[in-house]
Amino acid sequence: MTATTDGSSGPLKSRAAAASSTTDTPFVTIASPATSDPPEAARHAAERSVEYLLSIQDAEGWWKGDLETNVTMDAEDLLLRQFLGIQDARTTEAAGRFIRGEQREDGTWATFYGGPAELSTTIEAYVALRLAGDLPDDPHMARAAAWIREHGGIAQSRVFTRIWLALFGWWKWDDLPELPPELIFLPSWFPLNIYDFGCWARQTIVPLTVVSAKRPVRPAPFALDELHTDPARPNPGKPLAPAASWDGFFQRTDKALHLYRKVAPRKLRGAAMNAAARWIIERQENDGCWGGIQPPAVYSIIALHLLGYDLRHPVMRAGLESLDRFTVWREDGARMIEACQSPVWDTCLATIALADAGLPGDHPALVKAADWMLGEEIVRPGDWAVRRPQLAPGGWAFEFHNDNYPDIDDTAEVILALRRVKHPDPSQVEGAIARAGRWTLGMQSKNGAWGAFDADNTSAFPNRLPFCDFGEVIDPPSADVTAHVVEMLAHEGKAHHPRTRRGIDWLLAEQEPNGAWFGRWGVNYVYGTGSVVPALAAAGVPASHPAIRRAVRWLESVQNDDGGWGEDLRSYREEEWVGHGASTASQSAWALLALLAAGERGSKAVERGVTWLAATQRADGSWDEPHFTGTGFPWDFSINYHLYRQVFPLTALGRYVHGEPFAGRAPARKGG
Repeated sequence: MTATTDGSSGPLKSRAAAASSTTDTPFVTIASPATSDPPEAARHAAERSVEYLLSIQDAEGWWKGDLETNVTMDAEDLLLRQFLGIQDARTTEAAGRFIRGEQREDGTWATFYGGPAELSTTIEAYVALRLAGDLPDDPHMARAAAWIREHGGIAQSRVFTRIWLALFGWWKWDDLPELPPELIFLPSWFPLNIYDFGCWARQTIVPLTVVSAKRPVRPAPFALDELHTDPARPNPGKPLAPAASWDGFFQRTDKALHLYRKVAPRKLRGAAMNAAARWIIERQENDGCWGGIQPPAVYSIIALHLLGYDLRHPVMRAGLESLDRFTVWREDGARMIEACQSPVWDTCLATIALADAGLPGDHPALVKAADWMLGEEIVRPGDWAVRRPQLAPGGWAFEFHNDNYPDIDDTAEVILALRRVKHPDPSQVEGAIARAGRWTLGMQSKNGAWGAFDADNTSAFPNRLPFCDFGEVIDPPSADVTAHVVEMLAHEGKAHHPRTRRGIDWLLAEQEPNGAWFGRWGVNYVYGTGSVVPALAAAGVPASHPAIRRAVRWLESVQNDDGGWGEDLRSYREEEWVGHGASTASQSAWALLALLAAGERGSKAVERGVTWLAATQRADGSWDEPHFTGTGFPWDFSINYHLYRQVFPLTALGRYVHGEPFAGRAPARKGG
């Protein structure tokens, strides 16, 4: 299908020639001659942006920009089709075209625009192109293979990459960490039970326990000797970590699990796999997907197939059909797979942006958006209820269909969006907000903060497992999510609620020495700071508070010479990148939102930032942003939300022109 785009007026740009440095300035089209008057420039830019955003709203009321990640989504889709025997020439050619177009001059693939080459991504892309018919002697393939060998070959790749290769005999199952399906029987209070993992990891691990137990091997269509440093010894041994260390303990535990596999009671193992199958099927969404994200869907389909589910079975058929809805077909015939889709998130952010830019609350576009969001409310329990069994449901998920996993971040922002709409049925809005507000308060973790999907999902053990080398696998509280909740509660008249105050105290304690806050779900300290300062201000923390002054000084210190702000994803690993990178529309907007909330509207930094946004706006009212400013897992899985470049600049410009939303409201709402 052709997914709703962010209006970028054409296919996604190829990043084949992307430079290795993110300091390059992206191409922009100036909307109109720049004016020396920032307020006037901001007003004109906001007007054009409003028109643009209204023009890309779906007829049902929602917005959704493309969600761009990296080519492993596309590579694994081809590998899945090869494994199931359902590949077709059109899909294979289109996927190959996209993957090929993302390759860089040195033969490698990265996980984000301008980022460093990444071994596992390059291996998976290479194998996918082999499936698409590219030959090892082709120059672009030879360059990739040479780079892979230089960096340790398949043996140095992540576990997930080697699992995909094991499915075709390109890697030995014995050389992978053991993941026993009996894990499904561990009670929720026991260490390393499935609910100790974040929901995204949980949904992936459960089906992979079945795959690990079955150890399937399909005939390989070709060899991959060229990807080993020594084909005769593809997996050279590694010394174990010291036994007294956690790494050493879990490495030895894994060896014990390999021994257990040989003696595992057949009935117990069969019961465990059947329990896993039931768990998987119970969590399939109405659209056939699992959790609204692609990876669990892929592994769930494989697991159920191994357990005897025919591809024509309704569960399997719906699952395979759901994967097609993650597809973006480009004008050049290439096919990109989205790891996820973000309509609820995009719609609430677009609603906030339009309202803060002065669109009347009863505007048909806002009412239609509110109607759609109200229809997406989740009123049944999900996996979050394992830790909060007495809590009544309420809230919103990120995707079109993900009723089992509403998230706290979306719920807070949807409430903020609904409050900006003058809806013809206020009682419907009040009911939804009341349910969601109670649920959000009940999802507070013990430390006073909020995670994204679960409460108190903070066990240190899952990240230490040899299997878990693919990114973050737990969901601890974060500053950005907590900030959005605090902001929502403050706007609901609960600024002095004990739970809100605990959240504020946690945020103040989490501020970095330099004045910034870490960004878990956006890049990075600019996002965290751009989330926290408006929340503190909404909750009544004065602009003169030392924490807010430190944040202002930090943002001013990292403003780029061109007036914008940017932060490279490498800031998650390398201190020199903290607050530094090419200016982007979304990150500049985050910085402006913080500065405006801190009372800095007349400052030179704000004027320069507003001028940069106005000057870099395209003629159609949009902004261009090839850089990735979103995160799935910090550093390990990066996201380019194509609507971020539209909604956040408009929000910042709107607040610059019209002032802060809800400013000066004193009375608490009923029940506050």
